[in-house]
Amino acid sequence: MTTPADPLFDWNTLARRRDRAMRKGFRGRGDFLYRQIAEGLRERLEDVTRSFAKVALIGGAQPLIDMLRATTHPQVIDIWDVSPAMAKACNGTALTSETLPLTPGHYDLAISCLAMHWANDPVGHLVQLRRALKPDGLMIAALFGGQTLTELRSALAEAEVALTGGLSPRIAPMGEIRDLGSLLQRATLAMPVADSERLTVTYASPRALMHDLRLMGETNVLSARGGPMTRALLARSEEIYRAHFPAEKGRIRATFEIVYLTGWSPGPGQPVPLRPGSATTRLADALGTVEQDPRPGHEPGDT
Repeated sequence: MTTPADPLFDWNTLARRRDRAMRKGFRGRGDFLYRQIAEGLRERLEDVTRSFAKVALIGGAQPLIDMLRATTHPQVIDIWDVSPAMAKACNGTALTSETLPLTPGHYDLAISCLAMHWANDPVGHLVQLRRALKPDGLMIAALFGGQTLTELRSALAEAEVALTGGLSPRIAPMGEIRDLGSLLQRATLAMPVADSERLTVTYASPRALMHDLRLMGETNVLSARGGPMTRALLARSEEIYRAHFPAEKGRIRATFEIVYLTGWSPGPGQPVPLRPGSATTRLADALGTVEQDPRPGHEPGDT
């Protein structure tokens, strides 16, 4: 895969932030989104009448491992994570770069969990997963979509413009589902599907939300991120957040959009789309109706 000369994301900082999350309370608290995603993945895997003996998992977290063992009963789960601490906790291997050390054509199932939205080359991330699969192997990526933290993004932007007249990159840009779905085709994955779910979580305050983001290891790792947040900026953004995005009992709400990208490595026997104009059955015949010409005075078949 290729990495831009000026990468959007700093993976060394990401590794440090996730190591810190492991020390501060990721397991059992900060991993609640991983537990949610584990359930979403379980539902999708249960719809597949296929066994997965060898699984590659990018983004190690115990809820995912427990789900895979209970749902697919794999012989092997190979685990990698950008955080050495997270990888060690799951008996996995730490990633030293965005080049994934996956054996080509080795796995029946490859899963990327909350890793791809930090990828400087998201198409390359998917291509690497596809190459690691056996023919007709399954790939699923779960990542944050564009509506994630839209409330916090709005409050910080409004506060910073009001106080400084400018705007700093404080929350990473995240892809919309339509754009993310198109990446599956660019990575030449067969039978691509993109879908999403939105979770609304309430917090006592914006600071409590930011604290949870640190426990998740999901704070800002943009290479060109803004400077430290001042007390004035924090206070003003909290006022705006509470005013615009209230929840019950004096709390505030936060949105997390989880996008699931699913595709298969090319293999024999897979259905393929017909060429345009190659259909042999009329839609009217399939529906059991009479074809009508929309032009006045014309009968079906007239030219």
